[in-house]
Parts: sequence; C-alpha cells; structure tokens
Amino acid sequence: MRAVLVLAALGMAAPLAAQTSPPAVQSGPAAAAPATPKAPAAKGAVTGVTPNAQRDVTIGAINKRTGETRAFVGHPGDSFDFGSLHVVVRTCETTPPWEQRLTGAFLLIDEKLLRGAPKRVFSGWMFAESPSLHPLEHPRYDIWVKSCTMRFPETGPDTVSAGREGSAGARSPAKPSIAKKSAETPSAPDN
Repeated sequence: MRAVLVLAALGMAAPLAAQTSPPAVQSGPAAAAPATPKAPAAKGAVTGVTPNAQRDVTIGAINKRTGETRAFVGHPGDSFDFGSLHVVVRTCETTPPWEQRLTGAFLLIDEKLLRGAPKRVFSGWMFAESPSLHPLEHPRYDIWVKSCTMRFPETGPDTVSAGREGSAGARSPAKPSIAKKSAETPSAPDN
C-alpha cells in the first residue's frame, strides 16, 4: 500500500503499464518509450520540468562476492552491464525542492544466463530514500538508485511573488488597523 502511495505522490503510476510486456534487451542505449500525446496541464500544475533526455541518473552496484562496487551515471534510456546483469534505466523522477525529498528510477534488470535467453530478475521502481521498499533480490548482486537530477521552475505551485498586480505592498503603504486596541498591561516590577 505504501508503494502505491509513493508512486502516486511522484506521479509515476503511468509507467507501471510498461511492466506487462518486457522489451528486448539491447547492448546499446535502450529505445525510449513510445511517445504518447500529452494531456493539457491541470490548473496550478507545475510545468517546465526536465525532459528525460536532460535528466542525470546515478545507479550504484555491488558484487556481494568480490566486493566490487561501481556507480553508473547516465540518462533515462541508457543501459549498462554489471557482471551478468544488464540494467536498463527507463526513467527517473525526483520531487521539487519545495517538497519532501523522494527520488526514484524505473529499472529493468535482466540476468544473462549461460544457456538461453536472458531472464528478467527485476522490473519496477527503486527509491533512493527507501532502498528496501522495492529491492533487487539477487544472491550475488545489489543494484540501487543513488540520485536523479532534474530542473524545476523557480517557483512552486503555491508561490506568490511580492509586488504582483493586486497586492497592496508594491503600490501604497499599509493602512493602520481600525481594530479596537486592548488596554495596556502594567509591567512586572524590576527586581
């Protein structure tokens, strides 16, 4: 239930449909998801976030047997190999600076077998702040999301700029209040 809430909070529920049919493994950069027509932005929604091609994602990997660790830096759509694993980063998301930090990436992880086709060992969202929420369960390798870098507009959806039309601060000084004043309270005696 918590995973569903986290996905809804990031607006990442739509790519979950991609889990039903795994794409073919590619040795180079993975093919991007098919383009879908964009719906008009909701009133008050934040627009102008970073397109996938301009996002930077960092994925950590460790071989539990040898202790080898690596950090892979790339963009959504890139893929990399670590040992017998082939990892495809479909997308990554992070919350804007004015919200509680939450970073996730949608990963497809296949294990290359000695005989036969690769076997899908993981498909889904991994979160940097909660690596145990949806981990790769593999006896030899561990893969996790370290970061996703995105660009956001300078203001949040509820930000009000000073001096905007309709605000009194930029045009005239504030008028004194006509509210009834309370009687003054005598001060405590000095010691």
